[in-house]
Amino acid sequence: MSELSVLNRPIAGASAWVRTGIRPEDWQIELDAACLDEIRRTIDELRAYPLPTIVLTPQDFDLPACRRAMARTRAILTSGVRFAIVDRLPLDEITASEATAIYWLLSSMVARPVAQKLDGTLIYDVLDTGQQASPGSGVRPDKTNIEIRFHNDNAYNQTPPDYVGLLCLRRSMSGGHSRVISFHTAHNEMLARYPERLGRLYEPFWFDRQREFHTGESPIFAAPVFDDDGELRARFSVHQINSGYAMKGDPVDPAGAASLNALLEICEDEALSIDFDLEPGQVQFVHNRALGHSRTAFVDHPDPGQKRHLVRLWLRDRGRRAYPG
Repeated sequence: MSELSVLNRPIAGASAWVRTGIRPEDWQIELDAACLDEIRRTIDELRAYPLPTIVLTPQDFDLPACRRAMARTRAILTSGVRFAIVDRLPLDEITASEATAIYWLLSSMVARPVAQKLDGTLIYDVLDTGQQASPGSGVRPDKTNIEIRFHNDNAYNQTPPDYVGLLCLRRSMSGGHSRVISFHTAHNEMLARYPERLGRLYEPFWFDRQREFHTGESPIFAAPVFDDDGELRARFSVHQINSGYAMKGDPVDPAGAASLNALLEICEDEALSIDFDLEPGQVQFVHNRALGHSRTAFVDHPDPGQKRHLVRLWLRDRGRRAYPG
């Protein structure tokens, strides 16, 4: 691998933030009274003229205030700190399915929703099913209550989403704490602390494809953690990397293991991340190739109707809407 392919200078700008250098106004988006009025009118229209959520488009509704809020959200994702929390949908006035429809419309103002599974699933429920996310099982960690370390969504696919949205419908009984970190900052820290380890992260690692592939295709996928085509992009998920190597039957090479451990150590530096508890009605958006997100393990409510429930959308304007992109 040519040394010229490794970004060997610090990344500057709003995307390379640390905890003490970021303010709530850098990432908080308030749905003001005008926007909430538009949402209520849209719900009234959907109740009178119901349609499946996935066929709804913002062009079908009068939503100028919401458009302004989501334009600010997209600006934060593309040229700001790369994550935003939109606060919040009026869950006490609407049903969960109605909230999901509004969330779909707002997210569609950021970018086009795309499939999250090979079967074309566009709206994905994040909740604990009681299953185990073992190598090759196809069970994603987001269908369990385990800790999910810093990662990019769909790192194991050729065309991961550009942005990820999460609508909180219900919180867990305890745990499920959220954190975000800039992978631009993490790259800067790798360059400063472990420059000899950085180059290996630009070489491929094996990822478990979570059974999202056609018959005859390989169940594992090779890609680097970092690449740079004008702006640094990350593709990191230690769970899928460990599973990929387990499925291949080989351990991670020593240089690769050392580089992954160095990056994980940096990600666990609390001075580099922001943490919060996503509240019911709030929506989190992240730039999926610039930002890592994580959650702690959680304990759910015994009542199935009260269990932790987030609704996820993947957004990408490039390529096909289908899972392979």
